[in-house]
Amino acid sequence: MTNPADQLINAADEVKIRQRLVRVALGHEPADTRLRVGKLLDVHSRMWLDDQEIIIVGRRIAYVGPAGSYPGTVENEVHEPDLMAVPGFGEVHKHIESSHVTPEWEAALVLPHGNTWTCEASHEFSNVNGARNLEFWLKARLSGSPQKIFPLPGSAVPPTAFEWGGGHFGYDEQLGFLSESLMVAGLDEVMDWPAVWNPDNPSYDRLWGMIEATFEKRGVIEGHAAGIKDLPTINAFGAAGLASDHEAWTMQEVLDKLRRGLFMELRPHSLPEMIRGLMDAGLTEWSQFALTTDDRSCSDTMKLGATDHNVRLAIEAGLPPEIAIQMVTINPARHMRLTPWVGSIAPGRFADIVLLDDLAKVGIAKVWADGDLVAEAGRYLPSVPRIDWPDWATQTVNITRDLSAADFAIPAKPGRDTMTAALLRPFHWDDDFITMDLPVADGHVQRDPERNVTKFAIVDRFSGQGKTSAMFWLGTGPRTPDTALACSMGHDKHNIWAVGSSDAAMAQAANALRDTQGGWALVREGKLAATVRYEVGGLMTCRPPEELDAEMQALYAEGGKVDWMYEPTFSPRWFPGFPERLAFATLTCAPWRWVLVAPSDRAPDGFVNVATGETHAIVW
Repeated sequence: MTNPADQLINAADEVKIRQRLVRVALGHEPADTRLRVGKLLDVHSRMWLDDQEIIIVGRRIAYVGPAGSYPGTVENEVHEPDLMAVPGFGEVHKHIESSHVTPEWEAALVLPHGNTWTCEASHEFSNVNGARNLEFWLKARLSGSPQKIFPLPGSAVPPTAFEWGGGHFGYDEQLGFLSESLMVAGLDEVMDWPAVWNPDNPSYDRLWGMIEATFEKRGVIEGHAAGIKDLPTINAFGAAGLASDHEAWTMQEVLDKLRRGLFMELRPHSLPEMIRGLMDAGLTEWSQFALTTDDRSCSDTMKLGATDHNVRLAIEAGLPPEIAIQMVTINPARHMRLTPWVGSIAPGRFADIVLLDDLAKVGIAKVWADGDLVAEAGRYLPSVPRIDWPDWATQTVNITRDLSAADFAIPAKPGRDTMTAALLRPFHWDDDFITMDLPVADGHVQRDPERNVTKFAIVDRFSGQGKTSAMFWLGTGPRTPDTALACSMGHDKHNIWAVGSSDAAMAQAANALRDTQGGWALVREGKLAATVRYEVGGLMTCRPPEELDAEMQALYAEGGKVDWMYEPTFSPRWFPGFPERLAFATLTCAPWRWVLVAPSDRAPDGFVNVATGETHAIVW
C-alpha cells in the first residue's frame, strides 16, 4: 500500500513533504522527473511561457522555470516540445454520484479529459450513509486513484426537517469532518433557504450549526440560490456567508449576484448564452467565475466529455481560451482555498498537468497526475484500483418485506364517486398545488389517463419498513397499462420513487430495486422489462462506465416501447419521453414548494410545503 501521506493531506505529513520539496527545489536532493514542454500557461498572470521545465518529486512539483535553469539532478527526462502545458482541470462543484459509477471508475473516465481534481458536493451519499461519508470519499484515493477528491459534507442531510433516514449532520458532525482532513474544503451547497432566514424553521439550528463549524475551521460555505432573484434576498443570501451560486439562469441574475460578492459557477446548460451575454454587457473581469459540471451521467460524459467539454463551450461562445482555462484551474482553487495543492503549475502543487496539442479545441494529448502520465490520446493508462466496497456501502436499500399494490393505493371516503385530489407535475414551483376531481372505483381513488393523470410514490428505503406515500401526478408517466418505472436515485433524500399506471406494477418495480440494492427498474405490461444496477449506495455501480452505459441503453430501448404521457406546457428540454428527470422531482430546496416525501410525524401523508411547513391531504 502506498504511503497515505503522499495521497491525503494532513498538516503533519504536509510539513514533511514540503521540507523535502524545499531541498529538491534548491538542488540539494535529486528530483524524480523533469518534464520539459514547448509552452506553459501561467494561470496567475495569464501569460504563456516558452520552453519550460517542470521538476517533479513524488506527487508534487518542486520547481518551474526556463529549460535548463534547475540547479539539481533528475532521474527521468521527458521532453514534449510540441505540446502546451496547462494545470489539471478542477471541478468547483460536482456530484460524482451523478456519474453513477464509483469514484475510482469515475476517475478513470474523466482523467483522460483533464479532470484531475474535484470538489465533491457530497450530500447525495451523505443522505444514504452520513456516518461513513468521509471514509467513502477518501477510499478511492487511499486505494491508489490519482484523482484528488475534496469532499464538502452535505448541508442537506437531511434536505429539510420533513425528511429522515440515512444521515443527520449538524455542528458536531461538520466540525469532525473539517478536523479530520485538510481535504475537506468546506460545506456543500446550502439549499434550504427557508431554514437559513427563518428562525422558526425546524432546521434553523441544525443548519446554522453547520455554518458555524465551517466558519470555525475557515472552510468555504457553498450556496444554492435557485429562484433567488430579488435584490433583498440576494443581499440576505450573501450576508449569511453563503459564498457562491451555481443556479443562476439569466445574465441579469448572474450580474446581480456577482455584484453582491457571490462566486458564480456557470453550468453547461446555459453557458454559451451566459458567456456571450456577459461579454456583450462589457464584463472583462472573470476571476470570480468558474465552470462547473454539477450533474452528468457517465453516459453523457462518454459522449460529451468532462471538464474539457465545459471549457470548449466557453471558448466557442467567445471567451479567450486562457480565461476559460483559468475558470477550471486557478479560479475554483482560489475560491475553495485549495491553491497550495491544485489550480496551477507551481511549486508545492500536485504534479497534475494537461498537455494540449490544440488550444482552441482543447485538444488533450496527454494528462499527468500525481507526477505520472495517466492518460494519452483519450485512454486511461493505470489499472483501476479494485475496491471491494463493504456492506455499509452496498446494502443500503433496507426494505424487509414485499411491497404490494395495497401500499400504493389511495383510499376514498365511503360512498364517494369522486374525490378531489392534490396533484403535482415535474418542476411545479407554484405556491399552490393543482387540484382535480378524480373517479372512485372499488373504494380507491383512480388515475385518469385521459387527462394525463397517473400516480407517483415515494418508498422509504432506510427504516426497513418500506413506508410509502402516494399521490397523483400530472403530465408524465406511463399510459401503457400495468407499467411502472422506479429508481433509488431521488434527489436529495434518495428514497425510492415510482411512477406507474397500476399499483401492482409500481410495487413490482420497487421490489426489483430492493433485490438489486438500487438503480432503475422498468415494469412493462406486468413484466420486469429492464433493470440498471446501482449497488453502491443505491446511486452508483462499481463497474466500468461502458458496462453501465450498456445497461442504460437497454433501459432506454425498453422505455421507448412505453407510451409516456406528455403535457405540452412542459419544456421540451425535459419532456416528453422516458421521464428520467423525475429523479429530480422530489427536490425539497428552493424554489420548490409542495413536494412528496416519505411519510413522517411531521408529514403523515408525505405531502408538504417545504417553504412553509404546511401539510395537506392527498385527497379529500
